[in-house]
Amino acid sequence: MNTDTLSLRLQTVVKYIPKGFRMADIGSDHAYLPCHVVKRGIAPFAIAGEVVQGPFQSAVKQVKIEGLETQISVRMGDGLEVVNSGEVDCITICGMGGTLISTILEGGKNKLDQVKRLILQPNVGSRAVRVWLYENNWKLFAEEILEEDGKVYEVIVAEPGEPRTGYSENLEAGFLLGPILTKKQNEPFRIKWEGELANWRRILAQMEQGNESAENELRKQDIHQKMRIVEEALHLDEKS
Repeated sequence: MNTDTLSLRLQTVVKYIPKGFRMADIGSDHAYLPCHVVKRGIAPFAIAGEVVQGPFQSAVKQVKIEGLETQISVRMGDGLEVVNSGEVDCITICGMGGTLISTILEGGKNKLDQVKRLILQPNVGSRAVRVWLYENNWKLFAEEILEEDGKVYEVIVAEPGEPRTGYSENLEAGFLLGPILTKKQNEPFRIKWEGELANWRRILAQMEQGNESAENELRKQDIHQKMRIVEEALHLDEKS
């Protein structure tokens, strides 16, 4: 991967950055994403944010190689600390866990007043991202799920608005699976959730061999609830 040829998951993220939007990429690593969108004329200005010294230096080097120092500002800081209010229209956070993404958004809420779009790509735990968006008045604009190199990734795009938009009465199912993804149910969606079901069955079988405690019982109930949601969505409950 380089600034000209992005991974499929990052290409999917780029697709949702409107032309002319100033963007900030949080956890930018080598700054491939900001370099790509600026070089292609999608974003006139970008911030590459990094909290770790090594990736920060890699980003600085990459921006210099591309000759984009006047259009891309590489900044070191934690989460949205690197962004000033009103400085960008769009924020991307890619390649980390959903819990961490929602923590970053919560910590930098005061920077989001004038942001028009969030493009989030959690590697795991996308439920945490949807819950945060819902609780903070962001509506889902788009969701995609894709497979790359044997791994399944989700991309969640949100804009300020009525958070219930797109969700059915069963909010928990929407948070877990993604209301837009559930409607489409493409191949990566089925691969992911059939894999999760198999994993939960293994965990339950192991728990049956272990100690019976109140904590274990609660965990079992949680797993059973998730399994019911997934089986219903995949219509597996009708086949049993």
